[in-house]
Amino acid sequence: MPRHVVVLGGGVSGEAFIAALRRLDEEIGITLVEDELVGGECSYWACIPSKTLLRPVEIAFRAKRAHGVEATIDPGQIFWWRDKTAGKDDSSQVKWVEELGAEVVRGKGLITEPGRIEVDGRELSYDELMVATGSLPQVPPIEGLDSVEPWTSRDGTSASEVPESLVVVGGGAVGCELAQFYSRLGTHVTIVQSGDYLLPRMDRDAGDLLGELFVEEGIGLCLNGRAKKVEGGPGAYRLELEGREPLESTHLMIATGRKPNVEGFGLENAGVEVGRSGIAVDERLRAGEHVWAAGDVTGVAQFTHVGKYQGRVAAANIAGRDLVANYDAVPAAVFTDPQVAMVGDTSGENAVAGKWAVEKVSRMSTFQDPKRPGFLKLFADPERKVVVGAVAVGPEAGEWMGQITLAVRAAVPVATLRDTIQPFPTFSEVVYFAARELDL
Repeated sequence: MPRHVVVLGGGVSGEAFIAALRRLDEEIGITLVEDELVGGECSYWACIPSKTLLRPVEIAFRAKRAHGVEATIDPGQIFWWRDKTAGKDDSSQVKWVEELGAEVVRGKGLITEPGRIEVDGRELSYDELMVATGSLPQVPPIEGLDSVEPWTSRDGTSASEVPESLVVVGGGAVGCELAQFYSRLGTHVTIVQSGDYLLPRMDRDAGDLLGELFVEEGIGLCLNGRAKKVEGGPGAYRLELEGREPLESTHLMIATGRKPNVEGFGLENAGVEVGRSGIAVDERLRAGEHVWAAGDVTGVAQFTHVGKYQGRVAAANIAGRDLVANYDAVPAAVFTDPQVAMVGDTSGENAVAGKWAVEKVSRMSTFQDPKRPGFLKLFADPERKVVVGAVAVGPEAGEWMGQITLAVRAAVPVATLRDTIQPFPTFSEVVYFAARELDL
C-alpha cells in the first residue's frame, strides 16, 4: 500500500479525491499542492459565483410572469451577496483539508523525476501522484486580442459593475449564462457564436429554443459569426467579423471554452502522456506508473461533478479497490432561464426519440405563465428498450432530470418509466408523457 500521496491541484477534483481517500485509508499521508486558492475555479470564479448571480435575476423575471407579484433588481446587493457566498478567501477550505489530515503546501509543483516534486525550492516525495490541475480559458485566434484586455469568465463572475454594452464571443454554457445575467441587469448584450445555434454541445432543439427566448428578451444573436480582429480596449471595443458589420461595445468577454492545464508541471518527467484533449487516463484514472489524474485536466468531460466522480474512482483504486469509471450517464445543466439539461447519448444515432412540451404539464400553469415553452426529449435504444439519453428545457430542468440520469445509468426499461408514479403537480410528470411518445 502507498504511504504518501501528493495531489497537484486543490480544486473540487483534488478535494473530492482527498476526502474519498481519507475515508478509505485513515493512515496514508496526503499533501496538497496549490498555487492559487484551495477550492479552485468552481468555488471562486465559476459554478458558485455564477449561480449566485443568476438566481436573484431569475426570481425577478419569474415574478414578471406571475400574477400579483412585483420585484425590483438591485445590482449592488446582488454583487454583495455574490461576494459573501464566493469571496476570494479559502481559509475555511484549507481548514477542511487539514482536518482530513492532509498538509497544504502553497506554490506550483514541478515534477523533477518519478517520485519527486519541487515546490518553490521544497522537495516532496510521493508513492502515488494525483494530477488535478484543472483547465484554463481557451483563447481564440482573433487578431489584436492579446492587447485589448477582454473579460474572461473570471471577470464576468467577479465584476461589480453593470456594463453599458457587452459582446460575448462564444455561445456555450458560460457565454449564455452570463449574457442573460447582464442583459437582465440592463446591459445591451450581443452573443457572437461561430455555429448556427447556441449551446452547440447540446441537442439543436434546445439551442434553437434558447436562442428564440434570448431574442425575445432583447439579446442580440450573431450566429455563424466569426470574429477576426478586435481594436480599442476597456470602454470602447470594436470587433470585426467576417462578412458582417463590426460590433462596438464598452465591454468584451471571451467565452470560447477551456483547455486542460498541463503546462509547466513537468508531467513528461513522470512518464505522463499529454494529448490534445489533456492527460490520457485509463478507465481507472491511471495516467502512468504511480500517477493518476482527475477533472478537467483529463479532457473527458469538463464538469465539476465529473471531476469529483473521477477523484472518488481514483481514490478507490489507490486504496486497493478495483473501480472502473462509467460515463454512460454524464449529466449537464446550463443555468439559463429556462434551464437546459442533458444526459447520456443524445446524438439520435440508432435510437428512437419521444418529445413532450413542458407547458402541457399542469405544474407550468401553477408555476408561472404557461406560455413559456420548454420540452423533454428522450432517446431510447429500440432493441434494448431502455433510455440512453435525454435533453430538457424548462424551469429547474437540472433538478427533475435526475431521475433520467439514474435511468440511463441503470438501464431502466422504458416500460418501468411509463409505469412509475410521478408526483402531481410537478415537472417530473413530463417524464411519463415523453416516455409514452417513444415508438417502442
